[in-house]
Amino acid sequence: MLLSWMAWTWPTAVFFLFIVTAITSMGVWEHYSPGGGPRRGVLGLDTTRGDRLFISVLGSAFIHLAWLGFMGTPLWGGLILSIILFVVVFKWV
Repeated sequence: MLLSWMAWTWPTAVFFLFIVTAITSMGVWEHYSPGGGPRRGVLGLDTTRGDRLFISVLGSAFIHLAWLGFMGTPLWGGLILSIILFVVVFKWV
């Protein structure tokens, strides 16, 4: 009943909680380690931490949509691919 005021499901609530946690964590990281200057990645783009977070979240959304379209549920495979994407983007992009 906690989420009944809107047509939310628990997975949707967890997703939004993750987004809030990621943005808060990035803010705390920036506070304690300011700068995080842009770096040039494999694609030749200069990206900051926030850019890499945005690319990762957007890419994860597309991975999950593609997984749903081609494979259906459950989404564990899409989650694993999204985690790999996060690691790759933050390490090399």
